[in-house]
Amino acid sequence: MNELTDFVGRVLRGLIKLMLVLAAGVFVVSFLLAAIVVVVLVSLWSLITGRKPAPVVMFSRMREQSQRYTQGVWPGRAPVGEVVDVDATEVSEGAARPATEQPLQRLR
Repeated sequence: MNELTDFVGRVLRGLIKLMLVLAAGVFVVSFLLAAIVVVVLVSLWSLITGRKPAPVVMFSRMREQSQRYTQGVWPGRAPVGEVVDVDATEVSEGAARPATEQPLQRLR
């Protein structure tokens, strides 16, 4: 009797899993079909009226506004890709300091 109930339980679990997978598949397919219908209707409406759809206009405006930050956030910064050369000077420990510069005090 125990083997029979185990078999029936496995069959029922398998059927429930199969039903859930089928339900999820039906949901995904119906969602995709609804999305396709909406895209087709919006495209037809934009062709009839001669206007771009509102989401396209919104994202194009956002892209235009964000392009001013693609060059760099800081206005005084050198453009990307431009190399700025500087003259390097070596400073030794015993080098004389200018009169205006105070020596640093060391902490012990």
